[in-house]
Amino acid sequence: MPYKHSESRRHKFTKPKYKVTNWPEYNEALRRRGDITIWFTEAAITQWHPIKTGTRGRPLVYSDHAIETAILIRQVFHLPLRQTEGFMVSIARLMNAAISIPDFSSISKRAIELPRHVLSKALAPGSFVIVDSTGLKVYGKDEWH
Repeated sequence: MPYKHSESRRHKFTKPKYKVTNWPEYNEALRRRGDITIWFTEAAITQWHPIKTGTRGRPLVYSDHAIETAILIRQVFHLPLRQTEGFMVSIARLMNAAISIPDFSSISKRAIELPRHVLSKALAPGSFVIVDSTGLKVYGKDEWH
């Protein structure tokens, strides 16, 4: 009874039907969707922790590069903060990098003061994300040399 008023408009739209005509290409596209390539240069690893400033107050534990990397990974994969921390720990373990990963509360606090990057919109399947001493860079598969 409560849906009686909109009964005439309920099933007005039909679902679109997609027909896959090239199965090998479709399967390869689905495989490529799960590919992730993230590179950390040696300079970025050495600059993971900020230099000592000598000013009063508690020094920062992680540099802006570390926080920006975490924010980018969070934006790209739509992860909550704790899962972002876990994902970065697994990346560092796979790379055998001797770096400590910012915890979720550090990412949350420091993300407020950093400029917002819209790099997740620049990413396309097959993009390369490179973290070097100058910051984060995203290259498309056509731009990479």
